[in-house]
Amino acid sequence: MSEQNEIIYEYREDSCPAQAETKPVDKHIAIDVNPYRTRVVLLEDGRAAEVYSEHHDRVSLVGNIFRGVVRSILPGMSAAFVDIGEEKNAFLSLSDLRKPADAEDVTPSQRTVPADLKVGRELMVQIIKDPYGTKGARVSSEISISGHLIVLFPNDDMIGISKNITDDAERERLRGIVQAHRESGCGAIIRTAAEGRDEADIVAELNELTDKWHGILRTYRGTVGPKCIHHEFGLVERTVRDLFRPDVSKITVNDRECYEELRAVLGEVEPGSADRVVLVENEPDLFDVLGIEKQIDEALSRKVWLKSGAYIIIDYTEALISIDVNSGKNIGKVNLQQTALETNCEAAKEIARQLRLRDVGGIIIIDFIDLESREDRAAVVRTLREAMKRDRTTAVVHGMTSLGLVEVTRKKLRENLPASLQSTCPCCGASGKVLSDQTIALKIRAKLLSHILRDGMSRVSITANPGVIALIRRHLSDECRALKLSPSSFTLIENNGVDTEQFSIRWTSD
Repeated sequence: MSEQNEIIYEYREDSCPAQAETKPVDKHIAIDVNPYRTRVVLLEDGRAAEVYSEHHDRVSLVGNIFRGVVRSILPGMSAAFVDIGEEKNAFLSLSDLRKPADAEDVTPSQRTVPADLKVGRELMVQIIKDPYGTKGARVSSEISISGHLIVLFPNDDMIGISKNITDDAERERLRGIVQAHRESGCGAIIRTAAEGRDEADIVAELNELTDKWHGILRTYRGTVGPKCIHHEFGLVERTVRDLFRPDVSKITVNDRECYEELRAVLGEVEPGSADRVVLVENEPDLFDVLGIEKQIDEALSRKVWLKSGAYIIIDYTEALISIDVNSGKNIGKVNLQQTALETNCEAAKEIARQLRLRDVGGIIIIDFIDLESREDRAAVVRTLREAMKRDRTTAVVHGMTSLGLVEVTRKKLRENLPASLQSTCPCCGASGKVLSDQTIALKIRAKLLSHILRDGMSRVSITANPGVIALIRRHLSDECRALKLSPSSFTLIENNGVDTEQFSIRWTSD
């Protein structure tokens, strides 16, 4: 990379203009249940922020724990493939392999295959990423068991606290509670929902998770792999565990069975909150009534319009996601640089929302409108960072280059929204483009000429898309005159049911 394209500054608090005080966000969870799937949407101020979907015939495996069997080891990839009893073997990277307590700290690229990791060995692994496309699930031997207030790490000694808990005294209180009541050798992450909760509630869940871990160990020791030894909660329970917080005003659901289940779960993890569950009966498409379906459809679009008239373009590639910011219809009111700054800041907020909504992961490259001022560039980066603080998935916003590019890395855990709702186009093969009518007409012409030169002329019938047939018909007289052929030898058939690239040529003897 040339010097001028390297990151030219890092974010500094004093380089950004003061931000206006933000009002509390109104949060609402909507759950739509039908015979095909269950969908959950977290709404923030009426706009969809996170979408989760579970098909009844294709349940997520993330969080499930298996007694797996190592089937192959790839030292060159620092990985192994583990049979967990699913259709495809799971991928285990050495970076996801639990290290012995006395192991030295090394980078993932420096780790070598342990001597005791051999083909045929059985070990406990947990799904951390669902199967996707031709790839099997990704697993880790670092086991975690999630609760509403705590995530237990039975093989790790650390204690972590959610970054959303900012009060130092509360952090120390929570750390002390877990430190005093955890089993030796067990670690934990204290979740945001634990803030302000009584010690008794925290200790009760810590003990419950510890008992669950001992049950998993007993099952592991009493079975033979490959076999699933622990199933993660279903989507409804995970919704309460992961999304429900005191600032969620209500949960709306259109299924009575789900309604009763939600009230029962909330009664256990958030006493006094069951009344926030609202049942909307006889409404088969809750998302359509609440205006959520339209927002999901927009999240599948390549172009996203902003209120100012500007827009962003989101493209997916194998290596990364690219996002381009365009001023569009936004002509501004002051000057070019002010318009560019305002457009970029507006786009930064929407980009943060779209990344959460679409649940895209990996490397994201954002091409903002060029800005001359370092302070303006810092303001854009700060706006993006602030907007992404709502994202529960780990994401890092890097600095801006001289070309106005910002790199974002976001952890990839599951299929993104477009991948879960869309399939590859059979016409364009996911390229987004097909050959033009003229190109197809020329392909047909080449095949005709090749046949005529080899076998001589006979009657021919050509079937193709109407646009292609129209082009052939327009030039048929000139072609026949040049080749000394009779136009009556050609039969042209329009077929609206075929795609642009599809055609057929049928030769018949006179």
